[in-house]
Amino acid sequence: MAFWMSSAVGLAVVNLFLLAVLGAVWLRNYRTFRTNLLLGLLLFAGVLAMENLVAIGAYLSTEMVYAGGTRAMYAVVGLRAMQFLALSFLTVVTLFPSGSIFRSVRERASGERS
Repeated sequence: MAFWMSSAVGLAVVNLFLLAVLGAVWLRNYRTFRTNLLLGLLLFAGVLAMENLVAIGAYLSTEMVYAGGTRAMYAVVGLRAMQFLALSFLTVVTLFPSGSIFRSVRERASGERS
């Protein structure tokens, strides 16, 4: 069970890092463009970061709650993993808006086939 608890906390920490990267980009863009969409994205990142901080605190302070519930811990880790995937996709499209990261992967794949 310690492995799953550590996995949940680790994923929450990685999610916080991704949110910090996204928040920095969105804040820079908000200062430039002043659009409501970017303000909404900043608020989204802030709320999700708070949720991850609370989750880390809950995992560390209520470890006994999860000790008896293997299914509950699997569900928590699964939810953190899905959040990680969603934030990863959002980070990629935010940092590479033109799709350059995908083009380079496609070019390498097509070059290897020839």
